[in-house]
Amino acid sequence: MAALPRLVWASSLALVVWAGFCSAVCVEVPSETEAVQGTDMKLLCISCMKREEVTASTVVEWFYRPEGGKDEPIYEYRKTNHEFPSRFSGRIQWNGSKDMQDVSITVLNMTLNDSGIYTCNITREFEFEIHRPLFTSSRQIHLTVVEEAGEDFTSVISEIMMYILLVFLTLWLLIEMVYCYRKVSKAEEAAQENATDYLAIPSENKENCAVPVEE
Repeated sequence: MAALPRLVWASSLALVVWAGFCSAVCVEVPSETEAVQGTDMKLLCISCMKREEVTASTVVEWFYRPEGGKDEPIYEYRKTNHEFPSRFSGRIQWNGSKDMQDVSITVLNMTLNDSGIYTCNITREFEFEIHRPLFTSSRQIHLTVVEEAGEDFTSVISEIMMYILLVFLTLWLLIEMVYCYRKVSKAEEAAQENATDYLAIPSENKENCAVPVEE
């Protein structure tokens, strides 16, 4: 049952990606904020560009800040990929797109010590004929690493709603059955009363009397 909401969510996400691919539309989707120890976590960072601004050189800087600590550089893209020496050394993969609108990275084999704030800084230099303006943007991801995956809140709500719907349908069916039973019983009682009244009529008067028939 819990897999159904995930399937619906995955189908919706695939539809958005497909629609974005076909219509060349960039969608800025926020990154997830919870990872499970021992798994790989994609830190999503998307910075959309307008069509007339596609020609640009892009620099991407990723920083990590532990709780109570300071920002430290962990990864950089400046025409080429560069990984800084840090606790993440050898555990970072570049997941950026060719058009540099998606500049995400993946951290491999997450540990509990990887919880903290991840910052993605994007600097673009647009190549116009008259001038070369700079555009900067920043994304922050407050990530928490847990030992085990908790049950998805959406799945819990979906299961509760499903049980409520089943109870409602069961009660509705019982009410309909009781209503139909009473309606049939009343029809049978009315028919029996009509038959009794007909038998009580003297024989000489039966020729001029007909038993009413209910529709």
